[in-house]
Amino acid sequence: MAPLRIRCLQHVDFEGPGSIAAWAQAAGHVFEITRLYRNDALPDPEAVDFLVVMGGPMGVHDERKYPWLSAEKQFIRQVIDRGKSAIGICLGAQLMADVLGAAVYPNPQKEIGWFPVELSTAGRQHPLLAGFPDRFSAFHWHGDTFALPEGALQLAGSAACGQQAFLWRERVLGIQFHPEVTPESLKAMMAAGRDELVADTWVQPEAEILSGYTPDNIQRFSELLSHFSRP
Repeated sequence: MAPLRIRCLQHVDFEGPGSIAAWAQAAGHVFEITRLYRNDALPDPEAVDFLVVMGGPMGVHDERKYPWLSAEKQFIRQVIDRGKSAIGICLGAQLMADVLGAAVYPNPQKEIGWFPVELSTAGRQHPLLAGFPDRFSAFHWHGDTFALPEGALQLAGSAACGQQAFLWRERVLGIQFHPEVTPESLKAMMAAGRDELVADTWVQPEAEILSGYTPDNIQRFSELLSHFSRP
């Protein structure tokens, strides 16, 4: 397969691509980051083969505070309309849902820490998730959730949040949890968001989060990326 031109949209300096960058490098792809928080210009959608949209503490409706969100949504829609593969993580998944016409709104509770994700029937049957067990631990950090876009497959959920992953027309993948975290990226998120770690049913303390890291999901996620990025 020819190298892909992968474009990563990053919203804050402490939520970078994590293991995605290492996967892209190992596969020989061209991996470029648009740092929206620095007001980087968005590229021509035609110059993108595979779009990756990262997380962030802002919400999809916060255009007044983050004016670049409006242009970002238009860009995501343009990439999707060209039939390119696109994956969104956390805020990125919410942006994907939003541009596909689904509602994005506050979850009944914040979900921060390592909690189980369970594949749906569709998720268990789809080859994209063949490397994942029916139930696995994943890292979460979000306060919002989204409705399932029309025509999408719900792939996974958790006890605290029913929508953890969806697939739309085999080309758009939204993942609410964080399969990309590495020990370094996890520490960066902790340092930036420590004030949110107020103990609750679905919020773990920092020490528990840092000690709960496991590399298991990185290999699974790398396999998913390789499968999903195929033309």
